[in-house]
Amino acid sequence: MGVVAREVTLLPRQWDWLTNQPGGASATLRRLVDEARKTMNPRQQRRAAQEAAYQFMQAIAGDMPGYEDATRALFADDRTSLEQQIATWPDDIRTHALRLAFGAGENQSA
Repeated sequence: MGVVAREVTLLPRQWDWLTNQPGGASATLRRLVDEARKTMNPRQQRRAAQEAAYQFMQAIAGDMPGYEDATRALFADDRTSLEQQIATWPDDIRTHALRLAFGAGENQSA
């Protein structure tokens, strides 16, 4: 199932509320987190996309030419500059980084 156990610290009144929810505390917390993820505002979604692209770029392209300027462009939300900085990277890496950063539907130039 892939469940990870971690500690959660709540006030007694919050535990009381969770205990009375259908499925118990764990199921309720999972539902609340899933719902919050679905309703992320555009700014949160943008930040999550940037972070995903950054993690990929750091792991795969951290030693490639233009990497540092590419990360600056990524977090400045400057697609044109990002595309310029990664133009010499291998096609699959460039395409995936842009897809993570801007989504599959917006990836015209890669």
